[in-house]
Amino acid sequence: MIERYTLPEMGNLWTETYKLKTWLQVEIAVCEAQAELGYIPAEAVETIKAKADFDPQRVLEIEAEVRHDMIAFLTNVNEYVGDVGRYIHLGLTSSDVLDTALALQLVASLDVLLGQLEALIQAIRYQAQQHRDTVMIGRSHGIHAEPITFGFKLAGWLAEVLRHRDRLCRLHGQIAVGKISGAVGTYANIDPQVEAIACQNLGLEPDTASTQVVSRDRHADFVQTLALVTASIERFSVEIRNLQRTDVLEVEEFFAKGQKGSSAMPHKRNPIRSERLTGMARIVRGHAVAAIENIALWHERDISHSSVERVILPDACILTHYMLVEITDLVKNLLVYPENMQRNMNRYGGVVFSQKVLLALVDKGLSREEAYAVVQSCAHTAWNTPSGDFHELITQNPTVTAHLSAEEIEACFDPQQHLKHLDTIYQRLNI
Repeated sequence: MIERYTLPEMGNLWTETYKLKTWLQVEIAVCEAQAELGYIPAEAVETIKAKADFDPQRVLEIEAEVRHDMIAFLTNVNEYVGDVGRYIHLGLTSSDVLDTALALQLVASLDVLLGQLEALIQAIRYQAQQHRDTVMIGRSHGIHAEPITFGFKLAGWLAEVLRHRDRLCRLHGQIAVGKISGAVGTYANIDPQVEAIACQNLGLEPDTASTQVVSRDRHADFVQTLALVTASIERFSVEIRNLQRTDVLEVEEFFAKGQKGSSAMPHKRNPIRSERLTGMARIVRGHAVAAIENIALWHERDISHSSVERVILPDACILTHYMLVEITDLVKNLLVYPENMQRNMNRYGGVVFSQKVLLALVDKGLSREEAYAVVQSCAHTAWNTPSGDFHELITQNPTVTAHLSAEEIEACFDPQQHLKHLDTIYQRLNI
């Protein structure tokens, strides 16, 4: 007898045994519905539920002969249940079982993904709290822009991941759909009430208007959403990689005791996990393209989608789950170097405070064009000089000193001026 299964880790959800369990679960749910409506004897269903089982290896042996996976499965099940097996699959087509069972796999996979996404949310939230006031330089086009905090950067990550949680929750309703409507979906040989009862017992909704298959826009939506999730993981990973560069070194992947970075260069500490995640995101995006291609089937159904889904659905789910586990651990154990952040921000004598000086001069009556020219000249002189000091050049510029006091100049170089409204963002995210 097949016992009710518990939610295993992602890889187990896509084994052949687990798939066949969901097939049998659907077949039994349909038999129960048929019996409830009086179409088949209730005692036959009790016998089926008591005896129904399968042997994955035996199913493969039969399939090698009949060249049809569902027929092979049903033949093997009937070897266990005997004569009452004639009530199994009554009025159904293969896709009734395949697509409804696939929905169960996808829903179970979503539950695993949502659980791991929640762990990532907590990891990012914690680090955002810890580094709320860790000042660093913000970058635009890869160039120093103006001060931010590392916590602010992480707050942006958190907001993005929270949106993904909403997307996955919405996706649950889109993919938790079954169909027990027979060949071409017209219910010619099955009562629609059987579908309604069976789907309800399986925790699914009946598809609104299926053909012989559930329309593949639902599955494309599923894979595209996973592609979005993994694209964000890629964004976080690329950020970590950039911040770990030797000439930046503001954050770094945790480097375990005994870990080696290079077979040739003993000094290397490479961001290998972030690089791995970057590459994997490309695979999931590729699967999203394949899922979209699966939407256009011939007439009421062909099986061109089937071979594709056997690859992309388990692969996308397992890869996304793995990536979520990896990025969660990476964020939890991220090494952060505030002193390097401070050093980088103050290169060229605080040139990143140029806008504050510009605005202070405009506030004193200079035209924007005149103030811009003065500040830009000092900034570029500092930028193009090995030991350039923007702060010193500003304090010595006669136009600046004619309009700003020493105290007003110093105020322009206070990074807290840039951070005074960050609490607004933290309050929005309940950090």
